[in-house]
Amino acid sequence: MALSPATPPEVATATPTAGITPMSEPCYDARMLRHRMIFGPLMILALFLILFVDSRLDKLTITGTVWQSFFFGRDYLPKGLGMLALFIVLIVLASGELFAIFQAKGIAVTRTIIALAGIAGCTVVYAIPYATDSPTAVAVFATVLVVVFVIPLFWHNWRHRQTQGAVAAAAVTLFAFIYLGLLAGFYLAIRRWHSAWVVAAILLIIKSCDIGAYFTGRFLGRHKLIPWLSPGKTWEGFAGGVLLSAAVATFMAWLYNRIGMSGYYLFDPRRFLPVDYPLWAAPIGGALLGAVGQFGDLTASLFKRDAGFKDSGQSIPGFGGLLDVLDSPLIVAPLAYWLLRLTAVG
Repeated sequence: MALSPATPPEVATATPTAGITPMSEPCYDARMLRHRMIFGPLMILALFLILFVDSRLDKLTITGTVWQSFFFGRDYLPKGLGMLALFIVLIVLASGELFAIFQAKGIAVTRTIIALAGIAGCTVVYAIPYATDSPTAVAVFATVLVVVFVIPLFWHNWRHRQTQGAVAAAAVTLFAFIYLGLLAGFYLAIRRWHSAWVVAAILLIIKSCDIGAYFTGRFLGRHKLIPWLSPGKTWEGFAGGVLLSAAVATFMAWLYNRIGMSGYYLFDPRRFLPVDYPLWAAPIGGALLGAVGQFGDLTASLFKRDAGFKDSGQSIPGFGGLLDVLDSPLIVAPLAYWLLRLTAVG
C-alpha cells in the first residue's frame, strides 16, 4: 500500500504492524527450544506406550475365539496391529498438511482422497500374507495402485465432466500413496519380522541425528549446507547429527545383543531366531540412517518451499506440523528395512 505524501516515511517505518508483536531472533529461538524440550519427550513417551501395546498384542493367542476365523485361522494376532492403527491415524492427520501444500500450488484434490491413498499404500504392505508367492503379491499391489490411480480421475473429472486438472489429480494421489503410504509401510514390513523395539531403535537413531544437528549447528554452525533451500542448516550441524546417530546406533546394537533382542521372527513355527548385530557395522549403518534422514528433511523442505510454506503446519509447538516430524523417518524407512535384511542374511 502506498504511503500518503503527508506521512513522513520514518514514521511509517517505525509503526509496528497491527496485531503483530515484534520479536527478536534470540527470543524466538529460546521459545522454540523450550517447546521442543516439552513436546519432544511427550511424543517419545506416547510412541513408546503405543509400541508397548503393539508388542503385547502379537503375543495374545486367539485359538478357539471368533478372532481366529477373522484372521484366517491364525493362532496369534498379526504382528504390528497397534502400529498399523497408529500409522492410519498419522496418515489421516498428515493428509491435511499435504492437502494444504497441493492447494497452495493450485492443484484440485480432496483431503479425503489423499488420506485414502496413503492408507491404501500403508495397508497393502501390511495385509499381503507373508506366504504369498511373488507374482500374486505383485499383482495385488499393482491392482491397488491402479484403483488409487483411477479414483481421483472419476472424482475430479468424470463426475464434473471436465478435463482440467486430470494429470495433477492423478499425480498427487499417487504421490500420497507413495509418500504417506508405502514409505510408512516399510516400518510395518520391518515389524513383521522384528520386535516393535527394533522400530523404536530405528526412530531413535534417526531423530538423534536431528537433535545432534540442531545443537551442533546452533553452537558451532558456520558454513551453510544448502542456503537456497534450508538457510538454517550447516555442514557442522550435519556432521554433528551424523556422528550422534552413529554413536546411538552402536549403543543400541550393543544393548540389543546383550539383552537378546537382536534377531528376527520365524513364522513356521512361530519363534525368535537370535542374530547378533555386528558392532563394526553399527556406526556405519547409524551414520547412513542419519544422513538419509537429513535428506528426507531437505526433501520435505523442498516441497514446502515450493508451496511457499516454512513449516507444514503449527500442530506441534516447536516442531511445526506433523510432516515436519515425519519427514526424515519416512525417507529412511526403505534403507532401514534393507539394512536389517542384510543383517538377517549375514
